[in-house]
Amino acid sequence: MRRPALLTLNAGSSSVKFSLFLVEDDTIVETPHVWGQIDGIGTAHPRWRVRRGKNPSETVALSLTGSLDRQHEDAFTHLVDWLSTHVDDVKILATGHRIVHGGARFREPVRLTPEMVAELEQFVPLAPLHQPHNLRPIKRMLERRTDWVQVGCFDTAFHTTQPKLAQMFPLPRKLFDEGIRRYGFHGLSYDYVSRRLPEVLGPERAKGRVIIAHLGNGASLCALREGKSVATTMGFTTIDGLMMGTRSGSIDPGLVLHLIEYGGMSLAQVDHMLYKESGLLGVSGISQDMRELLASDDPHAKEAVELFCYRLVREIGSLAAALGGLDALVFTAGIGEHAAPVRARVIERLDWLGAVLDPRANERIAGTAGRIDAPDSRVALAVVPTNEEAMIARYTLEVLRREGSATIAANPPAVDANR
Repeated sequence: MRRPALLTLNAGSSSVKFSLFLVEDDTIVETPHVWGQIDGIGTAHPRWRVRRGKNPSETVALSLTGSLDRQHEDAFTHLVDWLSTHVDDVKILATGHRIVHGGARFREPVRLTPEMVAELEQFVPLAPLHQPHNLRPIKRMLERRTDWVQVGCFDTAFHTTQPKLAQMFPLPRKLFDEGIRRYGFHGLSYDYVSRRLPEVLGPERAKGRVIIAHLGNGASLCALREGKSVATTMGFTTIDGLMMGTRSGSIDPGLVLHLIEYGGMSLAQVDHMLYKESGLLGVSGISQDMRELLASDDPHAKEAVELFCYRLVREIGSLAAALGGLDALVFTAGIGEHAAPVRARVIERLDWLGAVLDPRANERIAGTAGRIDAPDSRVALAVVPTNEEAMIARYTLEVLRREGSATIAANPPAVDANR
């Protein structure tokens, strides 16, 4: 008998990440049954990488030709065909998709229809690096796999709990009514980490004034109270807030006007600079990879790291003010989970909040969950690895439950105590 499973897809401009999660006793088994990705789409050397359970990963070169759209189509076809022929011990019930922008309307995961996809395309200008690629496999799946439910999971949805003032810009009111507001992103990551806080911080502190630092190639902070988002550093687009791998983060808007009016730059050139040539890469002139910068003796690399930490501390101070204090600071994502020197530099500058680091614990933790605060720290400090794919699978299961799918299990839905 084939076991029920859920497929998750996270599609980008040059890659498609996938995971296959088993459903047992009406809950998700968080270790994927199969996972992998197709990367290098649009390059001369696309690759297919896949791993089953504890087996070593397999890497195979792919032949993808033609336009970028055609290569993406062929990549999805390869993925679906491979699952159909190589994973015959499961029955896929649904596919959960990461969608960066859901606007003001999409406040929870939903079953997708062609009409909804057309509506979501309206948000492409708000997330041009992500939204078009997020939607591409959904269109393909709706056409090809009508037997699989397609579920949209939105990075913006977690932040819809923010109070109105936290969403507003000091601009003419009619713009807010037209949808110009602070949406916030990385919501799938924040939701997953927030559900793990009780086990890492303890139930009471987890409900308190918490800041989660999602630090990767894209980076942001989220302030939580009672496990809900009340403020975040990303706003109308994914370029706002913290300095990132190649994105600038917050800058003076007058600078953009200056570069266009007096600097001789076109709108497209400024757009490319802010999204692709700034951040760690732009300041260092070397790399967007924090690991390379930390290992480098180049003074520009050191300055890029210092600026990253400085901007991070400033934004933590801002969110601590919004919260009226700070009970816990939690690091997650690639840099947050693995770059102990970054965590140390940031926490050192937060002594005014009562944050005291345990250096040994900080060095010991890499990619695992645990506390890194010293006994005399007034602020709990922790690392919690994120798992956006597992969060997408949970959301997808929630949609199937809401629809009363008979294919999941006869048992009543399990209650998530950390919700």
